[in-house]
Amino acid sequence: MRISPFIRSVVLGAVVSAGAVGGASAACVEDAALDAFVGDFHAKTPAKALGADGDVANARCVQDLLVGKLTGELGPVVGYKAGLTSAPAQERFGVDEPVMGTLLEAMLLEDGATVPAAFGARPLFEADLLLVVKDAAINDATTPEEVLAHLSAVRPFIELPDLMLADGEPMNGPTITAMNVGARMGVVGDEIPATPDLLDALKTMTVTVTAADGTVLAEAPGASVLGQPLNSALWLMEKGVTFAPGQVISVGSIGPLLPPAKAGGMATVTYKGLPGDPSVTVHFE
Repeated sequence: MRISPFIRSVVLGAVVSAGAVGGASAACVEDAALDAFVGDFHAKTPAKALGADGDVANARCVQDLLVGKLTGELGPVVGYKAGLTSAPAQERFGVDEPVMGTLLEAMLLEDGATVPAAFGARPLFEADLLLVVKDAAINDATTPEEVLAHLSAVRPFIELPDLMLADGEPMNGPTITAMNVGARMGVVGDEIPATPDLLDALKTMTVTVTAADGTVLAEAPGASVLGQPLNSALWLMEKGVTFAPGQVISVGSIGPLLPPAKAGGMATVTYKGLPGDPSVTVHFE
């Protein structure tokens, strides 16, 4: 599994402290609980939930500390992710808005990467999309049009999240936030230049997930992400994220979470309606 050279260039231009959002303080989680979770993360073992007794603000504090622990092995922050961006996902986990996570350098892999089918404690995969920040003026954006004007590109993205938690542990907004919204890894496709015609295309595109044998596993429109995938960037900024040039933004699930076993060894996500109908592929072994 090789890290994309593009992602390495992101790090050179946009290294951001893991504590930049949320005001982390050790008071929000016991050291022993955090260390146990980190150990389970690296061992790919189902874990006890963090942040179960607090609210989302407390969970973001826990997340900041967790991310700080993970940067030693996974590298610096290269972007952020919005999770639970569709109504069905929010209903499933009992929340009324998305949740926010942090992406680290080694989480992002090249198109066609091969990963273990058991890449995590509770591994899943989903269609997603990355937005690539062009300049810091994006932080003044208030509309999807303004967000698009300050992107350099969008990129196909298969996220490979890991829900981590052991059977019986609470799976809700605070615990999902505390565990960094399941961020484990993802596979990144080629850049598509961010031109004005993407505004409608991102909303109306049809995103299809297929298995190795061509079976369609899922299909959803771009509009399933907050009505327009660019709204994920606006939501993250509303929650306190400040983006830097070169960082990436994972817009969230375009369709359901799926187990690797359904892919039959390979999953491909195609974005019909974006220029060239691009795709991205991951192999499971």
